[in-house]
Amino acid sequence: MAHPHSTLITRIGELVTNDSVSLACSGPLASSSSPGASGGPGFAAITAWTGPAARAPAADSIIDADGRAVLPGFVDSHAHLVFAGERSAEFAARMAGLPYQAGGILTTVAATRAATDVALRANLRRLAAEMLRQGTTTFECKSGYGLTVADEKRGLMLAAEVTPEVTFLGAHVVPPEFAGDVTGYVDLVCGPMLDACAPHARWVDVFCEDGAFGAEEAAAVLAAGRAAGLVPRVHANQLGPGPGVRVAAEAGAASADHCTFLSDADIDVLTSTPVVATLLPGAEFGTRQLFPDARRLLDTGATVALATDCNPGSSFTSSMPFCVALAVRDMRMTTQEAVWAATAGGAAALRRLDVGRLGAGARADLILLDAPSHAYLAYRPGVPQIAAVWQAGRLAAGSPLSSP
Repeated sequence: MAHPHSTLITRIGELVTNDSVSLACSGPLASSSSPGASGGPGFAAITAWTGPAARAPAADSIIDADGRAVLPGFVDSHAHLVFAGERSAEFAARMAGLPYQAGGILTTVAATRAATDVALRANLRRLAAEMLRQGTTTFECKSGYGLTVADEKRGLMLAAEVTPEVTFLGAHVVPPEFAGDVTGYVDLVCGPMLDACAPHARWVDVFCEDGAFGAEEAAAVLAAGRAAGLVPRVHANQLGPGPGVRVAAEAGAASADHCTFLSDADIDVLTSTPVVATLLPGAEFGTRQLFPDARRLLDTGATVALATDCNPGSSFTSSMPFCVALAVRDMRMTTQEAVWAATAGGAAALRRLDVGRLGAGARADLILLDAPSHAYLAYRPGVPQIAAVWQAGRLAAGSPLSSP
């Protein structure tokens, strides 16, 4: 009997499922190659089933992959999409030699506060659509460019229109009206701002860094968020060595994000706790910093995720394929490790078991590459290779019958 509204993708050249790999560790890809490209039967995939084409169940429609690869949809676990304005001049200045500083965030804060809901929504939806076309089927979205009670609340409400993975980041930086009064601003974040924002978020985040919030302030924000029912995540160790990873572990955070400057003690924490190390190579590309040492993390057994950090200041990219290519080239990840981190790794960072893999019990989010192997994501960087994207079993972007 055919599955209702089901689509069968057959003659798949390489099928990446991640289904035999625990989402709690950075294992190799669960993938198989077949002679599908040369006319053989290949593999097949249907909403809740993957396997040899000869055993494929009946379906309402059939798509011939003609030897192309099928992967789980990308899971982008770190993005800042609710903002107004742009900062290309700042980027150009960095490329000319000026150092990156966290204070540039305030430029976006001013623009975001001045923007209408209509303008913020339009930009948010444009970026979400851009992500989908590039294979991202699940993404997280933070507030953090309002930094008032009203602006943080509206940012979260807008984010919730496009994703359930919404993060309250009132503790992004200290806004100008609280200059010199970090304690006063933390009290606002932990009090009236959290009260207004918690009903609209799943996560609470803090930028634990010199120029933003120290260990004590970050711990206070995360503890207040936990008490309000939110799960912690942390911007940690991006601009230099610091306490962020330790703060994340002590708070029971799902992830420590950036992890660019890590001590041996930080590595020990990330390998001995469930905290996922989410690496954001787009930020290093956009700030000309050293890339995180992913090889060191992987070789010691840490769980690694990749995400875009899409934001208008340090990493204005929405492309997970680009981040996969950077991870392979500049962070010494294998192609298999990078794709796992961009799919199952992101799912682990969001504590999701229904995405980042293909198989029974998983949401039918998948990508058809216009290429025979997952390796092409790094092998042909900058080239559009996402032929089609299915989200929850329905074609959401592209065309399975032609190249993008």
